[in-house]
This record gives sequence, C-alpha cells and structure tokens, in this order.
Amino acid sequence: MDAEARFDEIVDDLAPRGVLPGALFGARSLTLDGTAFACLKGGQLAVKLGAGSDAHAAALGLDGASLFDPSGKGRPFKDWVAVPAADSAEWERLAEAGLQALGGPA
Repeated sequence: MDAEARFDEIVDDLAPRGVLPGALFGARSLTLDGTAFACLKGGQLAVKLGAGSDAHAAALGLDGASLFDPSGKGRPFKDWVAVPAADSAEWERLAEAGLQALGGPA
C-alpha cells in the first residue's frame, strides 16, 4: 500500500473522533478543532508528539525516523517526528499518540 492510501485509511479511522483532513506545510494533514497534529510529506508521516515524551522517544527509535524538518533546511521541529513509509504499519499508532498529545478524545 502506498503512503497516500495508508494516510487515507488513518483519516477514515480517526474521523469518528472528530479528526478531519487539512493542509499543513503544503502537505495533507490530520487536524482536530483546526489544529494539525500530523501530516504526510515526502512519503513520511510526521507527528507532533512532544519532545521528551515516551511516544516521541519510541517514534525516534524506529528505523529511518528523524525529527521533522518541513523546510529541508536543517531546522527540524523538536516536537515532531517523521517516520518513513517503510514503517507505515506504525503510522496509525503514532497518529493516535499525536491525537492524545493534543488532548483529543481517546
């Protein structure tokens, strides 16, 4: 399954909890009450997990994961982790963690 299709599945799965698709950094995003907590950019899912959180540390431990640098200019966002499509099986769990970090419904 490609990254776009996997992202669509996550949008559908989280929609009953008030999550809507949106746009952020020129990419498709997941939003709750107008605030983005994840986006699909360059075949990676980037999720705002909060620097120092257990979810953030676990996400950075995945192969190929890194701090999200939306500009590509060496200025990564400390609270966001980008996870490549090779680990798309983890994306929904990460999106759930991002939703929880935002204070969204369980």
